Amino acid sequence: MNWIFKGALLLNGFPIKEALNNYSHLLNNPIDNQNRAFKQFIYFKEKSSFYKKFLFDKRSDHINHWNMVPIISKKDFQVGMDEVIKGWNFKKLHIHNTSGSSGTPFYFAKDKFCHAMTWAHTNAKFSEHDLQLGASCQARFYGIPLDGFKYYKERLKDMLSARIRFPVFDLSDIRLAEMVEIFKKHDFIYINGYTSSLVLFAKYLISNNVVLKDICPSLQLVMPTSEICDDIDRKTLKDGFGVKVVNEYGAAELDLIAMDDIDGDFVLNEETLYVEILDEQNRPVLPGVEGRVVITSLFNQVMPFIRYEIGDRAILSDKVKNGRRVLERVVGRTNDIIKLPSGKVSPGLTFYYISKRLLEGGGKIKEFVIRQTTINTFVLEYVSESEMSSGEKEQVMIAVETYLDAGLELIFIRKEKIERTKAGKLKHFFSEI
Repeated sequence: MNWIFKGALLLNGFPIKEALNNYSHLLNNPIDNQNRAFKQFIYFKEKSSFYKKFLFDKRSDHINHWNMVPIISKKDFQVGMDEVIKGWNFKKLHIHNTSGSSGTPFYFAKDKFCHAMTWAHTNAKFSEHDLQLGASCQARFYGIPLDGFKYYKERLKDMLSARIRFPVFDLSDIRLAEMVEIFKKHDFIYINGYTSSLVLFAKYLISNNVVLKDICPSLQLVMPTSEICDDIDRKTLKDGFGVKVVNEYGAAELDLIAMDDIDGDFVLNEETLYVEILDEQNRPVLPGVEGRVVITSLFNQVMPFIRYEIGDRAILSDKVKNGRRVLERVVGRTNDIIKLPSGKVSPGLTFYYISKRLLEGGGKIKEFVIRQTTINTFVLEYVSESEMSSGEKEQVMIAVETYLDAGLELIFIRKEKIERTKAGKLKHFFSEI
């Protein structure tokens, strides 16, 4: 973390020096996160009127061990910030919101030490890959607010953070060609951005026989975030950019949840979070078994993210590295559910894999989304230079019958452009029923 970046944090009231010292202490001491999480629970039970009411409504105000602590969700917090953080001076907090890509935008708050700890953790994880916050030049493939003040605020943050932003709202071939020219002129060290946008750019490069590392020799790695990055995506990114892929997984209201280490293991954040993977009865699942991601923030003193279900599903590995657990993979969101006439229920990720393998294998399909409009009808919207052939459509239908059910109707619609969320993200599957 360079002095300009650190100075900007200090100027905004974030005690980064104290956080960095505290983080160093955490790294050198045994992990007992369930005990730390229970202390957080006791703190909010005593201090937060919002959390006291939540426990009372859940009939959970008499708790003497961790497994009795109820799960809290985003909808529980959506009663107004005044109610959730009553008693706190808003001006002394870090208040922000998530993009709302999976629903309603969500406002959250952190005390400034908690947010400084988030930066301390990010700094440590990036340092493992020889990246220096505020110094290593970043190509940032994200959205950006389009109204005046917020737009210029983000641009100022970009400047202080040594990053050049590539807004992802326009990813036409003309714009992608312009991006290639920008890479020729700057010494980018790494790329960070939404998986779908990076994959689209990589596929453009591949189709034009360009490897980004060849025209930007300083480039060291690409870091996809915010959306699932599977093995096919990884290969596309590696082929198009010519550098290693470092996956990260996080939640804006919490912290980095997991990140690839130098060996490629998806190591969990055991410093600022307590991460649980639970079944439907709120019991921990074994390694290799899919479950719900439930997280407790170990430093937030303002908002009770205590056993907070973030809406994702994931699988733990049986590997442990330096006392830190390893995540095998993130599977998808809990609300991405396919309901079928037979009564079968499948994750939306099933369609994701069907489509990735059968539609994108030859590079013809640039982007796609799938909408379930009725119990037996699905609409596949795709961006391509030409219509899918009858044979290609038949391949998809055969795969649908194999993975899901026979007799489903699949409507194919070719489009010039797939609309993204306001944040610039692309959600591959969603249900309208």
